[in-house]
Amino acid sequence: MKVKLLASVAVCLLGWLYIALIPPPPKAVGSPGGPPVTSPRVRLSDGRHLSYKEAGVPREIAKHKVIMVHGFGGNKNFELPISQEIIDKLQIYLLTYDRSGYGESDANPKRTVKSEAYDLQELADELQLGTKFYVVGISMGGYTAWSCLKYIPQRLSGASLVVPVANYWWPSVPTSVSREAFSTQLLQDKWTYSVAHYTPWLLNWWMTQKWFPSFSVLDYNVAAFSKSDLEMMSTLLNALGTNQKRQQGEYVSVVLDMMNSFGKWEFDPTEVTNPFPNNQGSVSIWQGFEDKIVPYQLNRHVSQKLPWIRYHEVANEGHFFVFKRNYADAIITELIVGSTDTTA
Repeated sequence: MKVKLLASVAVCLLGWLYIALIPPPPKAVGSPGGPPVTSPRVRLSDGRHLSYKEAGVPREIAKHKVIMVHGFGGNKNFELPISQEIIDKLQIYLLTYDRSGYGESDANPKRTVKSEAYDLQELADELQLGTKFYVVGISMGGYTAWSCLKYIPQRLSGASLVVPVANYWWPSVPTSVSREAFSTQLLQDKWTYSVAHYTPWLLNWWMTQKWFPSFSVLDYNVAAFSKSDLEMMSTLLNALGTNQKRQQGEYVSVVLDMMNSFGKWEFDPTEVTNPFPNNQGSVSIWQGFEDKIVPYQLNRHVSQKLPWIRYHEVANEGHFFVFKRNYADAIITELIVGSTDTTA
């Protein structure tokens, strides 16, 4: 009797573990019961679709084409307050898109840091943006920008990494630097980053369970945001886009983002070579000194190792300063003109 009871308990536990650890299939966009297709999409070579949104001047007449990459939990509907005057003066075409598994872009359960660059490249080619374009990677979209710098540098006219996610386990980062940065994080985030790095097979369960707090940003824990971030939170709710961002499921969107950001990368950023040795373009990192989500220590260190990167450490600002017009204008102007002077 006891043996049968123990066997039943074991079966139940195994069943629970299977359900908890094996991520559910994504809710396919356009399928019966799945999210509807409401935006234009392009078809990639592997059959997946990427959803996109265009702004600025028409791409057919634009002099400069900029692809902007959204961050963790975001989608293509985020809006940077770039002045219309600058857009018209510099003839800028702006493209945003749902990264794989977000919004209306088909999921790729095998998404990696490397695959992000090739998704972006295919999108650009399907829309006939030409041989070169600019990339702006924001927050967790920063690892897409790093991927582009590593794998498709020949396609870039320039790149700007704005508060880009940084991995505490990059081999080039000294233990003292990563330890200092890691110590600034909330306990729940330390656990989440550690699970993502050391036991990624547990991450889907960790980020969807309700027993313990997992990632502070998903919980909108005010302790995770700087004073300046909190002051502009109401503005951010409009700027960050609609609520369709994770409609295909947590695993194919935010869980894979965490695994890619804090897992083992295929390369170290300090191994990336200067794509513009003749100064025909530029690469910048913009970092808020008060950023509580991406601590400045890691990006400062990487920029010191790569002197060809223009590093801007913004005093008194946190993670979301790019959604202030003066900074949005400065970032896009430096990317295209080579100077932060918006009157240039």
